[in-house]
Amino acid sequence: MNNIFNLTFEERKEKTFSKVPIRELINFESNLDKNITVSIVIPICNVEKYLDECLDSVVHQTLDSFEIICVNDGSKDNSLNICKKYAEKYKNIRIIDKDNAGYGHTLNIGMDMAKGKYIGIVESDDYIKPKMFQTLYRVAEKNKLDLVKSDFLCFKTNSGKQVAERKYTATDMGYGKVIDAKKNLKVFHYLMNTWTGLYKTEFLRGNIIRHNETPGASYQDNGFWFQTLALAKRSMFLKKAFYYYRQDNPNSSINSKGKIFCMCDEYSYIYDFLCSQPDLKKQLMPVYISKKFFNYLYTYNRLAPEFKLQFLERFSAEFKESLFNEELDTSDLDSNTCELLFRIIDDYNYFYFSDTIYVQQHWYENVLQSEKQFVDGWSYKISKHFIKYSMNKVLKKPWESV
Repeated sequence: MNNIFNLTFEERKEKTFSKVPIRELINFESNLDKNITVSIVIPICNVEKYLDECLDSVVHQTLDSFEIICVNDGSKDNSLNICKKYAEKYKNIRIIDKDNAGYGHTLNIGMDMAKGKYIGIVESDDYIKPKMFQTLYRVAEKNKLDLVKSDFLCFKTNSGKQVAERKYTATDMGYGKVIDAKKNLKVFHYLMNTWTGLYKTEFLRGNIIRHNETPGASYQDNGFWFQTLALAKRSMFLKKAFYYYRQDNPNSSINSKGKIFCMCDEYSYIYDFLCSQPDLKKQLMPVYISKKFFNYLYTYNRLAPEFKLQFLERFSAEFKESLFNEELDTSDLDSNTCELLFRIIDDYNYFYFSDTIYVQQHWYENVLQSEKQFVDGWSYKISKHFIKYSMNKVLKKPWESV
């Protein structure tokens, strides 16, 4: 197990700050109101094309007494100068300029420096509506929430015209009420994101919830998202969309060799988190297995063809290890999904070379539809399949059993 989860908040904070040099701090000496409501953390790395639009939307929030923390992760373009231009005009903008250490490290630094009662995240290539954080703050305060999240809009720009699609974070039955996700595991199948929400700072620090500090910017939000849902006792989802999520940034891809196993690294981090809390692990292992499988399948679909077989090998090995350790609780998966999972476990080469066309045309449709059914609030039959594996026996495929 990763012993990082045995450290105190201050010990983990110290590890974060000692990782790379901080080059410059700007506006941290300025005296804002003592009672800062919200700290908005913006991780920044080579986004000069989109940064003005992002910062314009954040500085015009209607919320009182908020701070904006821009964390520059070693940008090589003009991003830092753009931040400095805004910081000269708006004294509630603080800048942390540091050497490059990845998305998770960047957010941890920003959150550690935050002075607000709540913390929000805005990606530097996205933008938000003016009343986003005022609305979330008021709801959080009224309901004494650990976290509150809202819907968002995915957008692309085609021929100079922006096209946006509304995304619903929860089911119709999941909006507007205080929820403890541990008591309703379907909440873990709501749309995964960290940037449409507001998190109580005391909740994050008291539970030592932090991002995984792996290199680059791929999937480090998964572990943070899982920890917040697992540990929050009072969460709420709002059926309002404030956040514009960009989908046409060419730098957002995983078609490079260094990113093949980023999702695997993130689920290893989540597993270590669960191992540090045995009672929580027992309760949440079904959703851990379910989310891991769907996200591995999602990653497999997005990888360049030359990396797919290499990823499948690790995909198969990890789930086979879970099976051997009697941790492969598939009670959160339906029968179609279980069948696909055991195909990959049993013979990933056969899956890759013989079933590619069949899987792409049939299995993915069924399996990904199963995940969608959780989000849309539909019901479907869940298999209670839980196979115990013995190394001296041939793995029996579930589709061969009568």
